[in-house]
Amino acid sequence: MSPLPENETNPGAELEPTPQPGAPVAGRERRGMFGVHDAGDTTGFGGLRLPAYLPPRAERPYGGWFDEFVDELLAAMAERGIPTSAIRQVTIDRGEITLYVDRDHLVALCQALRDDAALRFELCSSVSGVDYGADVPDRLHSVYHLTSMTYRRRIRLEVAVDVDDAHVPSVVSVYPTADWHERETWDMFGIVYDGHPALTRILMPDDWDGHPQRKDYPLGGIPVEYKGAEIPPPDQRRAYS
Repeated sequence: MSPLPENETNPGAELEPTPQPGAPVAGRERRGMFGVHDAGDTTGFGGLRLPAYLPPRAERPYGGWFDEFVDELLAAMAERGIPTSAIRQVTIDRGEITLYVDRDHLVALCQALRDDAALRFELCSSVSGVDYGADVPDRLHSVYHLTSMTYRRRIRLEVAVDVDDAHVPSVVSVYPTADWHERETWDMFGIVYDGHPALTRILMPDDWDGHPQRKDYPLGGIPVEYKGAEIPPPDQRRAYS
């Protein structure tokens, strides 16, 4: 598939909308390991303090194969009637490209990425979650790693949602490998994958209350059961000092 015609406006610019409240990328200052302070930590991580890191919006030229990829993706989106606003932000960081995607167009974008002859991202190798914490808007992110075995390329998609509306459409219909990955992300982060064929717990017991990898989940003090194996709370584990 050919890139957009030369007389069209710069396609990369179309992917850089004016920042809106609840931007897809957010960060916060990190203090202490897992946010814990003065807990008898002897490793030094308790005093860790790092500034908030915000991967900047990328501007063309992106470099490498990224420009060709974005042109081909935009052409495929135009053919399928997917608006350019479906991609909220493009980030190039540490030699990797991330597309922040509007959840309403996620499945259609995945279909285009998989099926278009110039893209051919045939494999979804993982779906995972991130919680940026209570003071960050759209704090929950669903992250997808896609691989093109045809062109030997990898990209990342991210969908950011609010904790009170943590719904993302399932991509299992496009990528069957996402099935158990979405179950684990629901289990650990509470992101609801609408349309999943069987969205049930996969690590925690079926009647478990809460999602253990959210930032506001209690740290320690609870004996955790992993499908029959019990892990005691930290204060009851063996000491190595």
